[in-house]
Amino acid sequence: MTDYATVSVEEAALTGMASAVHAAAKPGTMAVTDQYGKVLTWSELNGKANQLANYFLSLGIGGDDGVALLCGNRIEYAIVFMAALRSGVRLTPINWHLTSEEVGYIIDNCDARVFLADINFAETASRALSMSERVESSLSIGGDLAQFDAFDDVLESFSLDNISNPTLGGGMLYTSGTTGRPKGVYRKQRPPILPDYSERGYASGNEVALCTGPAYHAAPLLIDVLTPLISGASLVMMDRWDPEQTLKLISKYKVTHSHMVATMFHRLLRLDESVKQQYNLSSLKRITHGAAPCPVHVKHEMIDWFGPILVEYYAATEGGGGFLIDSHEWLTKPGSVGRPGPEFDNKIIDDEGNDVPVGEIGTIYMRAPDSGRFEYYKDGSKTSSSYRGDYFTLGDMGYFDEDGYLFLTGRTAELIISGGVNIYPQEVDSAMMQHPAVQDVCTIGVPNAEWGEEVKSVVQLKSDIAASAELAEQLIAFTRQHVASYKCPKTVDFVDVLPRLPTGKIQRRIVREPYWAGHEKSI
Repeated sequence: MTDYATVSVEEAALTGMASAVHAAAKPGTMAVTDQYGKVLTWSELNGKANQLANYFLSLGIGGDDGVALLCGNRIEYAIVFMAALRSGVRLTPINWHLTSEEVGYIIDNCDARVFLADINFAETASRALSMSERVESSLSIGGDLAQFDAFDDVLESFSLDNISNPTLGGGMLYTSGTTGRPKGVYRKQRPPILPDYSERGYASGNEVALCTGPAYHAAPLLIDVLTPLISGASLVMMDRWDPEQTLKLISKYKVTHSHMVATMFHRLLRLDESVKQQYNLSSLKRITHGAAPCPVHVKHEMIDWFGPILVEYYAATEGGGGFLIDSHEWLTKPGSVGRPGPEFDNKIIDDEGNDVPVGEIGTIYMRAPDSGRFEYYKDGSKTSSSYRGDYFTLGDMGYFDEDGYLFLTGRTAELIISGGVNIYPQEVDSAMMQHPAVQDVCTIGVPNAEWGEEVKSVVQLKSDIAASAELAEQLIAFTRQHVASYKCPKTVDFVDVLPRLPTGKIQRRIVREPYWAGHEKSI
């Protein structure tokens, strides 16, 4: 059996055994903790991952077999992923906000033979399991659940020792499914998750990562959970995000790294100054952010507060892109999501497939990697429609400036076409967000008999601001100071809250639907 005290982390990562190296080097050091007060050392995390991997193997599960996980941010999440990485299984984490019908669909679509569920989602899990025809074994995490075996009890029956023949497994995440059913992003060739010992990474061995977002989503999973654990950093898992609690955890655990989204920035910045000053944030080294556009003024305020430690990316579950920009570079190109390295190949094209000139908006296409190229699981037509030759698109639109920096303007499906003119709602949102009365905003196209569509902004006001017709006119006038008048809203509606995905992205489709009810066209 391999002596992991003599194996490098990089070598061990090729078979999903990186945690075994850290367990050998620092067995009693904290590997992961959560808000339930549970703590696992590296020795305990590695041992439990071995137990679960042995359980999978005892069922004859491995070699790309499916396993589904419905779980909040808790230490068991780390155990399940570490086990999947070394047992060859294809693990699908499921969004716990979904209905039981949607969860049941994903369980069956991903061909899950094992289903693990957090008892915090007991009703959803039970109903989803009853719909499944494929699941052979089900485990409940955090307590007892009818038709499920208890996770902790099952693990006790298996060995803590490192498994003798580890095989690299990995995750198959599902898209958020803005149209139709969600799709599994599948790779026949799984690239290993390697440690990050870069200057901004985990080189000292004393780093602490804080997982603020739901770990079923690609960005928190990779950036906050897997990469830190592979690299030997300690992990703090936060379940259900709260702005002051975030500051408390950073101060308590001396957090060095975290991933956030723009919505979190908004709420952090709105904390009272007396609250902000209670917590020591000096340990922070890097805050990575992405998933949803961040208004320029918000990012300026965050850099002023946290320091120039923000790193922004533009990427997707499907891979590709390579866009990354740190705070120093961003301050020279405010609003940009970065310029990719020479190893990446991206282009922006028009509706006819032609490359657009510098400064002109088009659809962003990324070259798929030669190996590890994605496909949508069991959906060849969806896969084909996403590619143009070796390039694929997520439907995002933007432009390159003269220096090759990418600026995002919206999504193809969100484009407003009024009188034949293209209007990008994110540009309007970013402008109106600067008004002191606005908490959140979603700009959409609504039916107009003459123009096809007209621009409307749906606004969530700050809690102490009252909606009025006069305020609506003020917001329109304010936006016209920052954006060309033809792009600005003709009308403003007020709502108590705007719907967002857990990733921070506004669900523009849901905001738009009531306005298009009964109309033949609905974009």
